[in-house]
Amino acid sequence: MTNDISRFLGFPVYHPSLLNDEDLWPVTTSSGSGVSISEDEKNIFVEVSVPGIDAKNIDLTIKDNQVLIYGEQKEEEKDKKRKYYRKANRSFSYRIAIPGDVDFTSEPTAKCANGVMTVTFDKSPKAQPKKIQVKSA
Repeated sequence: MTNDISRFLGFPVYHPSLLNDEDLWPVTTSSGSGVSISEDEKNIFVEVSVPGIDAKNIDLTIKDNQVLIYGEQKEEEKDKKRKYYRKANRSFSYRIAIPGDVDFTSEPTAKCANGVMTVTFDKSPKAQPKKIQVKSA
């Protein structure tokens, strides 16, 4: 499909149809997903951006070495004088695979502060580094 811009630029410009040719659009991944995963010697940390969401509105489930996080914030403001055409609600959901060996005998902790929820997992003892003293002969 070409159009007037093709004649102006001197080469054909193709615009994929949103309805028929969705496989022609490039596949992109978002780096702004709001999830960070890190670790130290004893713990694995999963940090999720949850701006404006109360901790009571976040559902956190751990299943099969995955963290399932769902949150939703609904605006409950009612004004009889206004006619709403759209009301904003914020929601998110994440399914994150937990990397490494996690000690599932200990309970992970989850804290929410300043719009960031941090879930902390203990590493299993076998996954933690072990220092061995080297002796001279």
